[in-house]
Amino acid sequence: MKRLIGIVAIVALVLSCLGFTVQPSVQALNLNTISLQSSSVLGAMNAADEKLSSEFGQKLDLNNSDIRDFRDLRGFYPNLASKIIQNAPYESVEEVLNIPNLSDRQKERLQANLDNFTVTDPASVFNEGDDRFNPGVY
Repeated sequence: MKRLIGIVAIVALVLSCLGFTVQPSVQALNLNTISLQSSSVLGAMNAADEKLSSEFGQKLDLNNSDIRDFRDLRGFYPNLASKIIQNAPYESVEEVLNIPNLSDRQKERLQANLDNFTVTDPASVFNEGDDRFNPGVY
């Protein structure tokens, strides 16, 4: 019985070694048969891309930027940024100065940074749910 098990083991070992040494035939892909169809879908931009290619990409959009975008401005993150987001939408950049319950210091910070802001129409891609308060980037 031991001898039979040994022979079966040797045969299995030999067959497995043959399986590793035999190379499968490989067929090259003929790239001439592939045709790439140009599609209008490839050139289409979504709402986020359109916004990013506008002034929104260079300045903070008061109607569409999320809270984390205000981190680079001293004194804005998170309190003043939250107030800005809660009181949106704005028709003009100067409307941000009319937010109720702003301290004098917060008004000064806003006034000093008006050139860093822009206002565009609110886009659902940036304003859906609570994404402006918690964009889910950790």
